[in-house]
Amino acid sequence: MSVIAGVIQFDRPLQPSDGTADFMEAVRRFPGNAFETWEESTALFGCQSQWITPESVHERLPFRHGQSGLVITADAIIDNRGQLFEQLGIGCDRKNGLTDSELILLAYLKWGSETPNYLIGDFAFAIWDESRRLLFGARDQLGSRTLYYHRGRNRFSFCSVIHPLFSLAGIDKRLGEERFAEFLAIPTLLDAVDVHTTYFADIYQLPPAHSFTLQEGKLTVAKYGSLMPERRLILGSDDEYVEAFKDIFQQSIRARLRTFKQVGVTLSGGLDSGSVSAFAAGMLAGEGKSLQAYSYIPERDFIDWTPRSMFADESPYIQSVVDHVGNMNANYLDFPGISPFTEIDEWMDGLEAPYKNFENAFWVKGIHEEAARQGIGVLLTGARGNYSISWGSAVGYYSLLLKRLQWLQLYREISLYGRRLGTGRKRIVRAIRQQVFPEKDAPFQPGVPPIIEPEFARSSGVFEKLSPYDVGLRESTYRMLTEREDYFGNQAVLNMQGTISAKSSYRLGIWERDATSDIRLIQFCLSLPVEQYVKDGFGRSLIRRATEHRLPDKVRLNQRTRGVQGMDWVHRTIPRWRSIEEELRALCGDERAARYLNVVQVKESLGQVGPDLGPEQADDPHLKLLMRSLIAYRFLKRLQ
Repeated sequence: MSVIAGVIQFDRPLQPSDGTADFMEAVRRFPGNAFETWEESTALFGCQSQWITPESVHERLPFRHGQSGLVITADAIIDNRGQLFEQLGIGCDRKNGLTDSELILLAYLKWGSETPNYLIGDFAFAIWDESRRLLFGARDQLGSRTLYYHRGRNRFSFCSVIHPLFSLAGIDKRLGEERFAEFLAIPTLLDAVDVHTTYFADIYQLPPAHSFTLQEGKLTVAKYGSLMPERRLILGSDDEYVEAFKDIFQQSIRARLRTFKQVGVTLSGGLDSGSVSAFAAGMLAGEGKSLQAYSYIPERDFIDWTPRSMFADESPYIQSVVDHVGNMNANYLDFPGISPFTEIDEWMDGLEAPYKNFENAFWVKGIHEEAARQGIGVLLTGARGNYSISWGSAVGYYSLLLKRLQWLQLYREISLYGRRLGTGRKRIVRAIRQQVFPEKDAPFQPGVPPIIEPEFARSSGVFEKLSPYDVGLRESTYRMLTEREDYFGNQAVLNMQGTISAKSSYRLGIWERDATSDIRLIQFCLSLPVEQYVKDGFGRSLIRRATEHRLPDKVRLNQRTRGVQGMDWVHRTIPRWRSIEEELRALCGDERAARYLNVVQVKESLGQVGPDLGPEQADDPHLKLLMRSLIAYRFLKRLQ
């Protein structure tokens, strides 16, 4: 709900020449409802508050606790307030007006550095204990908010965003070559594996599920918590699993509806966002509110070139959800004239980093901006649903049955799956066999070639650093039973996704909240037997059963087709291709770019793509390489 910032000087009082006034002014420029600072001789805290929850209205941050003298500044929505009230012994007379930041501070008074283990929600905060000269801060387990810091010889400074830090004396804007090398070397959408560095030298980020302690000038960063369940859940019947799931899923959604503003949802034609919408719309009806749904659709003159198993325009499925669920208003957004190329600078400025998801970034940005224009406070998503509520690959499960030699169960499931899919058993068996015994007819090739200059790669040692990680540089093996644990344990992925969400909210004053990634929901989903996720010929079976009567069967039972958003990105780019070619040729002649970017590969990919683009080139690895190179080049130029 807030952009937070602070400075601690170790050896002397803060002075105007330190740049603190400019630092706080840079924080104040973000959208917000109230800006305040708290200051003593060697410490300064600031906060540009964005009021989202009822309790946050007129909240004063930074806040100083009268009895203890502790000072907190926080960017937080805490979802387990009721549990914390009970654990902290907070009476009914104080509950309604107690802000989330005060709740965090009271928790810290009881649990100290263990406090983050007791908090559920989205948060980044810092607490200053002047009597002990101690600064403590933390970031939530899923990285939904951001916190950056600079550690100088005699000073420590932090902020929700990076650029205000450059207002402080002694902090220069320079390229973080270590992280930039990872960005260029990793061929997948992941930007980096190091969760501590940023794209700016000497500016660091606090990773998800980490806290820091600063005392006597010594900084300690430590990991806390775990998303893994303590035990497996064993219930008596399939119906009991479904009812237990619905209870905790509703709890997750209800917690994310806590706002005095309007509520929106990003709605596609799939199960995850549809399920979130179905449950949320019903709850909002009880509050006298309707749910605003925001959906991306291709431009009107786009001709869908994708295979029959895919659909680029999801509006028929979206409309079926809106009609079936009720209490929803559909907003179909096609953003005419907008393309990945037109939005590079604004998206990169907001993200404070280069990026790779250009195919979707322009419409994600557009949806957030439209939601903000309509006064939305909370924008619901189902972004991580594939690994929580709707996990369960049918072919993956059948491969597991094959490995376990469970022939009768395998035969039954394949027969049902083929009937529901409208395909023969031979085709399914072939897919299972390929997953269990993958063919290796040709040497492995990354999906998109790395765009890093070979000598820079060698001098940075980036490929040696990346070698232990599964980042698309080598053949990977699908492991269904550990897939979700690998995902939720991958702080680099969580950090990248959380950062995109947080930076958008700071820029626009809305809060994106993923109803499929509540910690309690994740732990519940991870605790269930795998058989609950693939059943009777249906992959993703649990959410399909849980949404019976809530979602239209057109969406709920669909296994034959899937939506592919953003597949009109080349169609949108074609009118600007000449400008893109010119900028790429400028890249090839730029000496600084040639130090970092593989100019030889850029030239080769330009030749491969050719002068005349077609919409069906949306998956062309050479075209993707060119767009990524262009974005990286723009980032370098902005540092000059």
